[in-house]
Amino acid sequence: MLALVVIAKDEADRIGRCLRSVAWASERVVLVDASSQDATVEVARREGARVVVAPWAGHVAQKNHALSLAREPWVLSLDADEWLTERAGRSLRRALQDPGAACGFAFARRSEWLGRPMGHGKWYPDRKLRVVRAGLGAWVGDDPHDLLQVEGPVHQLVGDIGHQPYRTIWEHLSTIDRYTRIHAEALARRGARARPWDPAAHAALHWVDAMLLKAAWRDGLDGLAVATLGAVYSGLKWHRLRVLQREFP
Repeated sequence: MLALVVIAKDEADRIGRCLRSVAWASERVVLVDASSQDATVEVARREGARVVVAPWAGHVAQKNHALSLAREPWVLSLDADEWLTERAGRSLRRALQDPGAACGFAFARRSEWLGRPMGHGKWYPDRKLRVVRAGLGAWVGDDPHDLLQVEGPVHQLVGDIGHQPYRTIWEHLSTIDRYTRIHAEALARRGARARPWDPAAHAALHWVDAMLLKAAWRDGLDGLAVATLGAVYSGLKWHRLRVLQREFP
């Protein structure tokens, strides 16, 4: 009844946890980036998944490719650094037994920062639509910030998607550098323009929203670090858009 689909590149250390968290799925498919250099393919096959290797086409295109590989009437999309908690798995199985008019199901996602689950700020509850009826869902948005959409009603389920986005602080910083470049380029292609004050304004707004409005302060120094790094991301993205529009007016 349910297919789990995952995209992955160099995720040998995390793909196993992701696949085991939905071991009860009728089908599990891993779409591996052809340039992956580690044992992701071997680990996924050892866990019983069907593996498809394809060139990287961008986040949105790759995830839509993964959706197209599913053969079951319902599809759960997870990233390799995510997993379905036991409570979320139970609630999903109950929902699939009697889905009614639902065309999709969503969960809260609880992300970890350097091993500590965050409970506030922009990182929680961070609700994500991840289960769709086959043929009705599609990934949209600007790389790397993709969004799954579905035609029809979406029901919220209890339980969390676990998420370990960064193994180290250095990986977090490297991701900020890489993703802000990709995101700024996507904004530029769409015709977005950054005003002189946009980098500072967006960084400040992000920090205030995370720390004060969404109470990241309740996660202590870790919450402060995550909110500050998020503000850096936002400001750097708009700064890089400014640079691009000066180079290509």
